[in-house]
Amino acid sequence: MSDILDRLAQTLEARKQADPQSSYVAKLYAKGLDAILKKVAEEAAETIMAAKDGERDKIIYETADLWFHSLVLLAQQGIHPDEILNELARREGLSGLAEKASRKEGV
Repeated sequence: MSDILDRLAQTLEARKQADPQSSYVAKLYAKGLDAILKKVAEEAAETIMAAKDGERDKIIYETADLWFHSLVLLAQQGIHPDEILNELARREGLSGLAEKASRKEGV
């Protein structure tokens, strides 16, 4: 699975140099952080609605959109998906309650 994330990360990084007239992602980058955040929120809401409707295919489709736009956000912020995977690996096997209790203030 990390192969696809790595390929997407490379593509998203390359889109930073692309013409906003020819690339959807380049256009999002050009619009700035607020536009990217708005898109992530929109996709999160659509994922929630799909889940509430219980439509499996729609949940998959909307979650893919949410993950994609989250990856755009990460790229815009200079964060590679491996950093998220490393954090998930760090948490693996920890109780959710214990992990939450161990967080620093504000994180």
